[in-house]
Amino acid sequence: MKNQQFRPYLVGLLVSVVVIASFFIGAIADRLFIIKPLNNFVERTSVADSNGESRLTVSQNTSPLGLMMQTGKTAVADIAEKASESAMTVSIKTQQRVIDPSSIFSQFGFLGFNQSQARIEEIQKDIGSGFVVAGDLIVTNKHVVADVTAQYLIIDQDDQEYEVTEIYRDPTLDLAILQVKDFSAPALALGDSDQLRVGEPVIAIGTALGQFRHTVTTGVVSGVGRSITASGPTGQFEDLQNVIQTDAAINPGNSGGPLIDDQGYVIGVNVAMASAENVSFAIPINVVKAALNNFNQTGQFDRPMMGIHYSVISEKVALLNEVPQGAYLVEISVGGSADEAGLVVGDIITEFAGEKIDEQNKLAELINQQKIGTKVILKIWRAGKEKQLTVILKSNQN
Repeated sequence: MKNQQFRPYLVGLLVSVVVIASFFIGAIADRLFIIKPLNNFVERTSVADSNGESRLTVSQNTSPLGLMMQTGKTAVADIAEKASESAMTVSIKTQQRVIDPSSIFSQFGFLGFNQSQARIEEIQKDIGSGFVVAGDLIVTNKHVVADVTAQYLIIDQDDQEYEVTEIYRDPTLDLAILQVKDFSAPALALGDSDQLRVGEPVIAIGTALGQFRHTVTTGVVSGVGRSITASGPTGQFEDLQNVIQTDAAINPGNSGGPLIDDQGYVIGVNVAMASAENVSFAIPINVVKAALNNFNQTGQFDRPMMGIHYSVISEKVALLNEVPQGAYLVEISVGGSADEAGLVVGDIITEFAGEKIDEQNKLAELINQQKIGTKVILKIWRAGKEKQLTVILKSNQN
């Protein structure tokens, strides 16, 4: 009877001993003999401690985000490696006057230079980036190749140099197409910037600071549809509309390089950086594609022009001066579309093709949406009265 009473206790004690022994034997097998029997039943993922040592966590399933995180490094590296075949450095050759130190002399306590002994040297330096869009054609920013007297070179990932033979500069966008002698490389695939969403990952490739070729940085799309005023190396300012904002590091020298999505498609052309950290901008690739299509058809950046220079009248200025908002004409080209339509300096264009002109709806953008030869109805304000005129848009090549 007593044996029957103690039997449950003996069974429980025996089970406890077996469990404890199994724990210690399993630990010894894992540490000394690297036997991992649990691997046959559940999936294990290796992670690193902050001290660098590897530890193991057990999970039944890997979430989509976890899978992206695991493969993200490889994906970025693969995209960057492939794109680097088509991402180029833009270099400039210029003539520079160099003063010979021996020509420095002192007279009456002042230093001077013997200008007749100065010599001219050819200086070459990296100034920007670009990427192949077809065979021997490379896209970059117009401000990168702004010096029309200089000679430009393209340098590939193997540091091979190629001479730029032709430069086609867009008159309205900060874009240029370079034609390169004896050069051919695979073109990068162009994506659809209209489908971009804030938060999507992006990769930027370029010659950072004009020193570090094929620098790769990553970030996300921080915003779309931004408007900025950018300054170029010549000190000129340019309004850029509908640009992409990103926190990928873009520095001087990155200008003209590709902004690429996580599928390897170019979705923008890097164009500017802000004074604040982690704020950079790119021209949407759909704008570039439209310019390229136009270039392929005409061999030029052939765009409609009105032949005017204007200043936008803001709402505040309009109220103070008791005039309507619009584009105040400060200069009109003789023989241009505006001149032939009867516009004069001092006119304020208030509507273009039914669209009101203001700080958000700018005249240059509206003109750029039209085709050469299109007849457009304008509403203008002249000497306190509103008038209506019809303008026929001409080519910028005329």
